[in-house]
Amino acid sequence: MTGNRTIVLGLIGAGMVGQLAHLANFTSLPGCRVAALAELRPDLAQAAASRFGVPKIYPSHRELLRDPEIEAVVVVTRRPATGPIVLDALHAGRHVLSEKPMAHTVAQGERLVDAAERAGSIYAVGFMKRHDAGVQHAKFLLDEARSDGRWGRLLTVRCHCHGGDFAAGTQLEGAHVMTAEPRPDGLELWPAAPDWLPPSMADDYAWFLNVFVHDLNILRWLFGATPDVTAADLRRPNGRMVLLDFGDFPAVLDMAETSGPGWNEGIEATFERATLTVSFPPPLLRNVPAGITLRHAGAVTAIHPPPSGWSWSFRRQAEAFVTDIRARRTPLANGRDALEDLRLAEAIWRHSGSFA
Repeated sequence: MTGNRTIVLGLIGAGMVGQLAHLANFTSLPGCRVAALAELRPDLAQAAASRFGVPKIYPSHRELLRDPEIEAVVVVTRRPATGPIVLDALHAGRHVLSEKPMAHTVAQGERLVDAAERAGSIYAVGFMKRHDAGVQHAKFLLDEARSDGRWGRLLTVRCHCHGGDFAAGTQLEGAHVMTAEPRPDGLELWPAAPDWLPPSMADDYAWFLNVFVHDLNILRWLFGATPDVTAADLRRPNGRMVLLDFGDFPAVLDMAETSGPGWNEGIEATFERATLTVSFPPPLLRNVPAGITLRHAGAVTAIHPPPSGWSWSFRRQAEAFVTDIRARRTPLANGRDALEDLRLAEAIWRHSGSFA
């Protein structure tokens, strides 16, 4: 069934990101009704349900998945618990949007994709940057230029993620609720790293994947391929570089974590006669898409906002998920595609030589 029917959702996890990026959007989205919330912390569950007007509360995702009214779930929980919860949801025949990364290893991701395909479920992964209107316009410009050669050959690509304050510019007070309850135990957790990696490095790998998988994903999408890994220097806990080979051009991924009041992340594509730069906004900053700067023929052109206007990637991601379910459409950031991020991440760590 397609059309404009209302999609009934359940939210699994009511932490800060679950509230600000997901509950706030889905509970105000036309054509969508959030009917239930699952959260292991009872006080937080009650507070978040009251704040966002969610009528039913469940003490765990298993109880929520037994609710016949719920046809789709959004999973925003501890990263090692994401895979097992998503697997339960897919086995229960629900459509799923989960936060990234989908899992921590290729083998884990394959289990999830197989379960989604067996169930015939829509399975989306939360790479909201693909839904950013500025990023989408940048991809349109890049695809045109690479197709017709208007800027000459694409020479190099640089991607950097130096972090900062991911909520920069966001009014947090009053926008969400939190309690003093401790982080809950008792969840099923999958291993946070491949079994070939020394256990002492598992936490480092999981941190790398959680923070920088967005950049792996957006590089693959913007340039239409999964690159080979030429070199990787991961020896330093903060300050890392990876050299990637897309066949026709190389790319550099520059990773660091900095402190400060802003957010510093972007991509620069250098052609023979032009340079296109994409600057990503702080993830939780509402109604501000990525900025584009084009340097060509002696002129510098800023494209901000893009032609579609001001918007927020998390909101557009929520809208897309509801449309995907209605139309039985493959999500822009779907589970099978997200497997490639895990393959690339494992290849980077195998290539790094930072362990023996």
